[in-house]
Amino acid sequence: MSPEDSTTQDPPGGSSTDAAVSARLEAAADTPATAATPPTVPAKSPRGDDGAAQQSTLRRVLSSHAVVSVLSVLLALVVGGILIAATDEEVGAAASYFFSRPTDLLAAAWSAASGAYVALFQGSVLNFEAETTARFFYPLTQTLTVATPLILAGLGVAVAFRTGLFNIGAQGQILIGAAMAAWVGFTFHLPVGLHLLLVIVAGMLGGAIWAGIAGALKAKTGAHEVIVTIMLNYVAINLVLFLLSTPAFQRPGSSNPISPQLDENAMFPPLLGAGFRLHWGFVLAVLATVFIWWLMNRSTVGFELKAVGANPSAARNAGISTTKGYIIVMLIAGALSGLAGVAQVSGTEKVLTSGVAASFGFDAITVALLGRSSPWGTFAAGVLFGAFRAGGVNMQTNTGTSIDIVLVVQSLIVLFIAAPPLVRSLFRIPAPGAFKTSGKRRTPKTESAGGAA
Repeated sequence: MSPEDSTTQDPPGGSSTDAAVSARLEAAADTPATAATPPTVPAKSPRGDDGAAQQSTLRRVLSSHAVVSVLSVLLALVVGGILIAATDEEVGAAASYFFSRPTDLLAAAWSAASGAYVALFQGSVLNFEAETTARFFYPLTQTLTVATPLILAGLGVAVAFRTGLFNIGAQGQILIGAAMAAWVGFTFHLPVGLHLLLVIVAGMLGGAIWAGIAGALKAKTGAHEVIVTIMLNYVAINLVLFLLSTPAFQRPGSSNPISPQLDENAMFPPLLGAGFRLHWGFVLAVLATVFIWWLMNRSTVGFELKAVGANPSAARNAGISTTKGYIIVMLIAGALSGLAGVAQVSGTEKVLTSGVAASFGFDAITVALLGRSSPWGTFAAGVLFGAFRAGGVNMQTNTGTSIDIVLVVQSLIVLFIAAPPLVRSLFRIPAPGAFKTSGKRRTPKTESAGGAA
């Protein structure tokens, strides 16, 4: 055999070179390309996960509606302080030589604003200059006394808000409830406990009937509850004025529109003794707050009312009667406002006058808005507005600042609450839901795409 034949002859198993090449090609085909292999994602440490969770929780807290409400109050106080300083005489005098001594203007402005707010605090929370313990806590009891009708009427407005109704008639419902409660209080002479119980029932019944008119018109005819309740306010005011001019309601021997004083058994007993104006009506307000919380969050009726407020058409398709819901919620709202009237005539004023409701019915709308229509939020807002009312008198007496500045601050609170994007932008806090995906790990598909890119 020639050498050429020996070099070209294949072995029985085939060429060794071709076999090696084929093996390498098959191995390469079975192995994925290096460029397509996703990079390894390093596992996050437990400490990193905890940090991300804490950051996410902080962002959720900052973006909550409660924080916006608190910041709205603070912003209103700041603007109110600027207005106090701008109208102060010493600040005006210091402004005349601002360019020669600018610090005098800043010091005078700070003194005017801080002095007014310190007087407001001492007149509504704690009086640090008091000589006795009773006088030290007396401002706080005044705040709770004024807050009682605000809380009760605010709860009535808040319940209606949760059901999609704008109950603007709390003022009239307070008046009618107070009128019926007062009539039972000074007409009858019943034993202790029973008399006060009948007064409470009469007041709640009067407010419920007055609000039920608007609820029935809304449910049966579609009449807008805002128009109806506003008109019923005027009817209630003039009706009470008329009643106070009749022999059945007017105090004997008096030509003023004032009723006889309620019977002793028809009044709320003092909660902390005769030295304080705070009465057991405040405890009734706390119990009403607990009841409304349970009603709206734990009961079937509350679920149906919230369903009607969220989407009446969907609630109707689910078998929930919107007609019944509108009437029930207005009856509840009116009963709560009537209870506020009871607190006024049986606890604070002890007589019926045309001004017994003051502006509690209209302030209750602000209280419900500030409290985000939640029971405990409304309770806190009622206490805050009670502090404004109780401390405003002391602020005017001690510093000369007009009590009208309190109304300005209350109005500014409503303004800022109605414009949450403004508050969020001023304080640079995120909007709700802005970080819903924060803290989540990306899927392998996302990571692969990022690695390939």
